[in-house]
Amino acid sequence: MKRVAFVTGADRGLGFYLVRFLLENKYTVFAGRYLPEVEALEVLKAQYQDTLMLVPLDIGSAESVKEAARSIAGSTGHIDIIINNAGIIHQADNATMLVDMDDEAMAQLYNVNTLGALRVSNALMGLLLQGKQRLIINISSEAGSISRNKRINMYGYCMSKAALNMQSSLMHNHLRKLGGQVMVFHPGWLQSYMSGEKNMEAPIPPEESAYKIMNIVQDHKKYLGEEPVYIDLDGNLWPW
Repeated sequence: MKRVAFVTGADRGLGFYLVRFLLENKYTVFAGRYLPEVEALEVLKAQYQDTLMLVPLDIGSAESVKEAARSIAGSTGHIDIIINNAGIIHQADNATMLVDMDDEAMAQLYNVNTLGALRVSNALMGLLLQGKQRLIINISSEAGSISRNKRINMYGYCMSKAALNMQSSLMHNHLRKLGGQVMVFHPGWLQSYMSGEKNMEAPIPPEESAYKIMNIVQDHKKYLGEEPVYIDLDGNLWPW
């Protein structure tokens, strides 16, 4: 049976390189595409015509997620890995004083970073349970670790990632009884496009992070236990 994966936020950055790794390792990949004007996936599609499927997807929209799930179900009877990579930050979230709080910005962060991943995992759960690996990978952040928090701002982003971590624990409790698991990754400080433009101040290229994540995922069964793992690029387990 062919191995099948689904990746959100696949247009560029970490998501794109996660897709490329999976293709190079003989997976059939459904790539959630939010930015049709970005051409990187089209170039990759020309190279992997039979194993890369591009799926329009806005994880902030319940209807978009449902439509993507219907499209995927029309092409495959199972999924082995779901990678919830898509996420956003918001400039208004940088305020350090609560009096400057932007409710709408924080709600948008939660809708995408937390509920978006839950929408995707829930919509594709039936296909995931038909796969062999039954693995969900959630891309979180050190910002979601309560025990390591030293920040005084980014309330919306940090809380959205902490909530994603709790979601991961709940999902893992469910999947573990069905032979599956959830892994949560801190991908490092990436040269990403989350703010709209590529952040070149960050030290880690997205391709480096993607390949380290997926090399750890190759041995995912050794991390299977009662608790989901919250792990960094060096294989270190993080406190929640």
